[in-house]
Amino acid sequence: MDKLIPDPPFNKTTPLSGFDAIEDLLKDRVAAERALDHYLNPKPPEEPPSDSRINSLFCVSAKADTDTLLTSACETLASVKAMAEDLAFEVEGTRRSVALGIQQLVELCQLLVDKALDQLETPATQR
Repeated sequence: MDKLIPDPPFNKTTPLSGFDAIEDLLKDRVAAERALDHYLNPKPPEEPPSDSRINSLFCVSAKADTDTLLTSACETLASVKAMAEDLAFEVEGTRRSVALGIQQLVELCQLLVDKALDQLETPATQR
């Protein structure tokens, strides 16, 4: 028996083609949300790390001037010198020699820092 009405061609109205339409709608929705977030909820720009040692416990302020840095270094060296001297008098033998060697190296560093501070305080014409 022949059909009087032919089968409709395969197009977007078939039941299986609806999945493609839903997928397109989801892609459009994701794109729209991304665009809205870009304009309405912008993420603050990430600041690049200024130093590769960003995970260090201590850091030095970028605003500190040379005089302040050298003064702080001088005070730190004086503290280390005092600790090494105290240690040298509490131990004997080779450990005492090591402690005194550390104390002398710190003394040398302190003299270098003091000289640098003196040169900063002296006008360039008097050097």
